[in-house]
Amino acid sequence: MAQKVTKAIFPVAGLGTRFLPATKSVPKEIMTLVDRPLIQYAIDEARAAGIKEFIFVTSRGKGALEDYFDHAPQLEAELERKGKTDLLDVLNETNMESGAVAYVRQHMAKGLGHAVWCARRLVGNEPVAVLLPDDVIAAEKPCLQQMVEAYEETGGNMVAAMEVPEAKTSSYGVLDVKEDHGNLVSVNGMVEKPKAGTAPSNLAVIGRYILTPKVLDNLNAMEEGAGGEIQLTDAIAKEIAASDDVYGFRFRGQRFDCGSKAGFLQATVAFGLQRPDLKDELEQYLVELAAVRQAAQ
Repeated sequence: MAQKVTKAIFPVAGLGTRFLPATKSVPKEIMTLVDRPLIQYAIDEARAAGIKEFIFVTSRGKGALEDYFDHAPQLEAELERKGKTDLLDVLNETNMESGAVAYVRQHMAKGLGHAVWCARRLVGNEPVAVLLPDDVIAAEKPCLQQMVEAYEETGGNMVAAMEVPEAKTSSYGVLDVKEDHGNLVSVNGMVEKPKAGTAPSNLAVIGRYILTPKVLDNLNAMEEGAGGEIQLTDAIAKEIAASDDVYGFRFRGQRFDCGSKAGFLQATVAFGLQRPDLKDELEQYLVELAAVRQAAQ
């Protein structure tokens, strides 16, 4: 039986330059998608999957992110005084238990593999989940929960995967599929950002992982890969050769790339339409907007 996954790493050290000037003073991870910060979606997904310990890999300027998970006694007291219990409940959901959160610094921008390596001492000899907050996934059952349930049967290492257009494979880590069993695939290898026309498949790795301690050991080599960075996919690929225990998991849900402005806007509309308090007004606006655009053509 696979060892239970109770720890998760959240790499949040990036500067968020694609969202300047907003990210000059606001960490990208607490920019709001409807009325919840990006990081809250990742935290909620991790909690649903049974994660109990949350490890954030941060950098200078991320103080607001750390404060977000702390209690706000003055605000809480004011809401309680005014009888705003619904808002108080929403606020309490964002609080983290004492000792549940840890922060480590990534002092140099050396890539995702390096960010995960920075957290190695807090992980110890246990499997660990990695969630990239930029990848927001709308799903009936949260993506990481789907993966944990599959991992309990397979053990080993697991990466979330989805089909992407062939023209876009050069932007992702791509799986070389060995055997395809539907939701679960075994792999011959992984290629990070393959050159156009050379991708072994169109099955791309997105920002959810379950990793064994061996992958973190592989990162100790500090080998630079694509873009001169230490690539997590390279460390995972070593386990394919050594242990043949790496699986791709086709999750059920819709992924939004909130690391891009277009993806962030698309997610805002999609999540807004799922909200009972916003759906009707937003839907009416979109219908009217489409009609105006069509008339203008």
